[in-house]
Amino acid sequence: MSTAEHVELARELARLVEIRITDPLEILLNSDEHVGAVGERLRIEAEVWAAQLLGPDDRLAVMTSARLIAALFPGDAPFDPPDEWWRSAFGRVVARRAGHPGAEAVSFSTAAAMLGITRQGVHDLVKRAKLDRHPGGGVTAASVRARLNLPKEQHVAARRHHH
Repeated sequence: MSTAEHVELARELARLVEIRITDPLEILLNSDEHVGAVGERLRIEAEVWAAQLLGPDDRLAVMTSARLIAALFPGDAPFDPPDEWWRSAFGRVVARRAGHPGAEAVSFSTAAAMLGITRQGVHDLVKRAKLDRHPGGGVTAASVRARLNLPKEQHVAARRHHH
């Protein structure tokens, strides 16, 4: 985990919490008087969550991502964010640590967003058996996560070979 990655993720989480939790709480209470302490606590927690998401404990990272997704993106349907969400700091770390929550397969465009490449790049990786095609269409979310977790030097070598 780099310091820059931690700072970016903590800032993004703090902003998400502010937009999705603290601001609505201020509106409901018609006051920011009681929300100030909660907001400050949540900004501190954002630092902790970033460390947990980026830290060495896979189980803790997956649990933290699940808790944050449940709190920040509530809904009755399975979590299915737009492709651009995967390009955010939180989206990138969720993809790497937990994969796509609740999805066994993802479309080629979602896989591309998760991997930070083009749809054509995903097609090429499937053709070269670097990503697994899902029988129901798209690619397996597990193969995308596995690709994201390749050691950096292996990933760079694979990219060099690809271009």
